[in-house]
Amino acid sequence: MELFANLAHGFAVAFSPINLLMCLIGALVGTLVGVLPGIGTIATVAMLLPITFGLPPVGALIMLAGIYYGAQYGGSTTSILVNIPGEATSVVTALDGHQMAKQGRAGPALAIAAIGSFFAGCVATVLIAVLGAPLTKLALAFGPAEYFSLMVLGLIFAVVLAKGSVLKAIAMIVFGLLLSMVGSDIETGASRMAFNIPELADGLGFATVAMGVFGFAEIIRNLDHGAEMDRNLVQQKITGLMPTRKDLVDSTPAILRGTVLGSILGILPGGGAVIASFAAYTLEKKLAKDPSRFGRGAIEGVASPESANNAAAQTSFIPLLTLGIPPNAVMALMVGAMTIHGIVPGPQVMQKQPDLVWGMIASMWIGNLMLIIINLPLVGIWVRLLRVPYRLMFPSIVVFCAIGIYSVNNAPVDVVLAGAFGLVGYWLIKHDFEPAPLLLGMVLGPLMEENLRRALLISRGDWSVFLSRPLSAVLLAIAAGLLVLAVLPTLRAKRDEVFVESEG
Repeated sequence: MELFANLAHGFAVAFSPINLLMCLIGALVGTLVGVLPGIGTIATVAMLLPITFGLPPVGALIMLAGIYYGAQYGGSTTSILVNIPGEATSVVTALDGHQMAKQGRAGPALAIAAIGSFFAGCVATVLIAVLGAPLTKLALAFGPAEYFSLMVLGLIFAVVLAKGSVLKAIAMIVFGLLLSMVGSDIETGASRMAFNIPELADGLGFATVAMGVFGFAEIIRNLDHGAEMDRNLVQQKITGLMPTRKDLVDSTPAILRGTVLGSILGILPGGGAVIASFAAYTLEKKLAKDPSRFGRGAIEGVASPESANNAAAQTSFIPLLTLGIPPNAVMALMVGAMTIHGIVPGPQVMQKQPDLVWGMIASMWIGNLMLIIINLPLVGIWVRLLRVPYRLMFPSIVVFCAIGIYSVNNAPVDVVLAGAFGLVGYWLIKHDFEPAPLLLGMVLGPLMEENLRRALLISRGDWSVFLSRPLSAVLLAIAAGLLVLAVLPTLRAKRDEVFVESEG
């Protein structure tokens, strides 16, 4: 009964005019981001962080959440119609979705992608509501030692699931932890790593680093790749949106499997929507009676990954809302948005900020419904947007970012720093470093340091406290096991295989 009371409260919050508007803006911007290749979700959320300063906390987070799961919808549109995945999560959808479009079945492919996404989104939202309270109760059993170990586990997950070299992923996390230490000491207030530069006395702004490493770096990379493409790809009208009965029968089990798989992978730290969509596609191929159909327009190849990436995008809010641990880079930005508004992420959030948590959960249902309405009838408009030349789009994005960064502290230095981090981010991408672990390290750094110090204060400097407390010892043992697995050659070959396929 408590669950229904909480949900009723959440819907009351979500249905307020300002929050409905924020939800709609989030869903629209998310779809736009998904449709336009070259501007990822992480970059967009990073760019919009400064805007959230002037908004109420609940509305701001509802909007950012809408952008995240909205982008999963939008990415499928261009993957299916023009074989250009707007989002990394839609790379797999392009394999069969575009083949269906070539056969004149773009309508059913788009409809099944939207239905699968909607169903998975609703199931994932129910999961968040059901698991939220029990996980929060479990989290209340955590002391500083357990928190520290949990964060170590989260960072190790990011290492295991980052593509490419394990050593590079660890280097990125350490770099992120170092950046989080710039400024003043948590306990004593003494300056550290600020090099007597007054602007660094308060530390590096999270929004500044995120916007540079993701927003600006992404734009530089796209310009470097010569990201112009044939704008006249989509001329034909899309007809017959309704899938046939056979389409529905074929895709229903795939949608169910994708939803379950995505929901599980979304909760795991470091997982998220990209891995969920690949895993779901691979599973469908393995279970199919005739695997050779895949890649030639199999509807299951659209239904399963689309359901999985949406379920994963939404269940990744579970560790964020209950434990305060961001499982992926977008959730790390959500932590940034929460801290901007003075909300400390963690198990206390559900008790102290019920409006925020339940309002956000309820807004996901409303957002999913909005996305179906936004996506299917407006397909033509989204596709026309693909014809906007990058030479017009990118400068306007850069100007918008610069204004956003400046408006946070009214400090020109922040714009310069974001530009510098843009160059750093571009260099990292060029040399096969994945920037997402850097962001996780930067978000978790201050929390880790605080809990490490607290645990050592309570134990009077005895380091064995991390191993003598059972829950902490188990978490560290899992982290150590994962690290060993990540370094094992067989597993590394498998990881590289998955990501090679994803980039092909």
